[in-house]
Amino acid sequence: MMAGFLTILLLLCLINVGSGQEAPYRIHTLFSVECQNYFDWQTVGLVHSFKKARQPGPITRLLSCTDEQKKNYKGMNLAPTFEVPSMSRHPRTGDWYPAINKPAGVVHWLKHSKDAQNVDWVVILDADMIIRGPILPWKIGAEKGRPVAAYYGYLVGCDNILAKLHTKNPELCDKVGGLLAMHIDDLRALAPMWLSKTEEVREDTAHWATNITGDIYGKGWISEMYGYSFGAAEVGLRHKINDNLMIYPGYIPREGVEPILMHYGLPFSVGNWSFSKMEHHEDGIVYDCGRLFPEPPYPRELQAMETDQHKLRGMLLNIECINTLNQGLMLHHAASGCPKPKWSKYLSFLKSKNFNEMTGPKDLTPQSLQIMEIHHEEHHTYEPAKPNTKIHTLFSTECTPYFDWQTVGLMHSFNLSGQPGNITRLLSCTEEDLKRYKGHDLAPTHYVPSMSRHPLTGDW
Repeated sequence: MMAGFLTILLLLCLINVGSGQEAPYRIHTLFSVECQNYFDWQTVGLVHSFKKARQPGPITRLLSCTDEQKKNYKGMNLAPTFEVPSMSRHPRTGDWYPAINKPAGVVHWLKHSKDAQNVDWVVILDADMIIRGPILPWKIGAEKGRPVAAYYGYLVGCDNILAKLHTKNPELCDKVGGLLAMHIDDLRALAPMWLSKTEEVREDTAHWATNITGDIYGKGWISEMYGYSFGAAEVGLRHKINDNLMIYPGYIPREGVEPILMHYGLPFSVGNWSFSKMEHHEDGIVYDCGRLFPEPPYPRELQAMETDQHKLRGMLLNIECINTLNQGLMLHHAASGCPKPKWSKYLSFLKSKNFNEMTGPKDLTPQSLQIMEIHHEEHHTYEPAKPNTKIHTLFSTECTPYFDWQTVGLMHSFNLSGQPGNITRLLSCTEEDLKRYKGHDLAPTHYVPSMSRHPLTGDW
């Protein structure tokens, strides 16, 4: 028993050595969550990675809970916490939209937290992230008036009528999110507008369509993201956009790039093993002693499985993400007084010096710091390769559900990929089909006469 305790103690020491390191500026990391099991295990993972990465300064969880939720909530001690009023149910409109708690929480923190009076730089993250190395705004290129942010290419509303409707400076709309690093003065100017624009976009149901917002569900779920981009444009902030600092597990980093942040917002897999956060929406794993997420393959197994070093690097990032989450849960259970779990090869691996060396703080590379060149031009995500070159993507469908789900997938990938120019769906429908068809807003569409039944031969 004593040996197990000493092992955990040594592991905590290895992780915490150097955390809270001295920085030339005062820095604070924020993330926003609600009183749910879903956010609790993410909180444990993020805070654990914060310590492993030796991120300087404090971290604060902005916790939005209703009075009813707080009565039964068990996770108050999971992280340094600043409680903020819940706006999940909007007090004026009655709209249920929990994502609004992020800007609302930041506004409340700025107004009521003493920490907000004692800081120069703020890093804002999402709960479903793993920090791999120190995120220092002044090191990654942030300046007062020029925040650094990750690239969210699917925010196509920056290039169309949505931006024109919701900001007087549509040309300043940046497709950003996820990682936000900015000066406190910029955040003070931005935060109220971030909240206001989120409310505005959320209420603009007439422009929730997928082809306008890039939201594959067309339900206004990403209104908060647009609230941020439009709010920043409104106060004149232009971002330095970096597409290398943050990576989604499942993707492979570019050559020479060392990501310092992982965002596990999408499902990812290695061989027969897979993980999706949405499968753990009600998971009380934080409070279930000894239980971890299913263990992934070991690094040596991946090295034997994949000879392509580029692909292998992506696979190793995948397992690093889940292993860091599990290590955080293991340490949390131990610190919470859980009985010592039975020995297993996997637990031994998570406690090993080898694993901690593999997942120690990562240093930025020159390639990681490269800023994207974004050209703001209506209806174009990127400037064409040559000034006189124009490109247009076409695809052809009919008025059937079979083509509708394919359309949603293609449009989503088009937005994510950064494919330049416009895309148009050539939609062939009979007049009878058109009367019943519900998918008009799934994509930019040009209606063409149906020739499914040939007008001359009658051939189908």
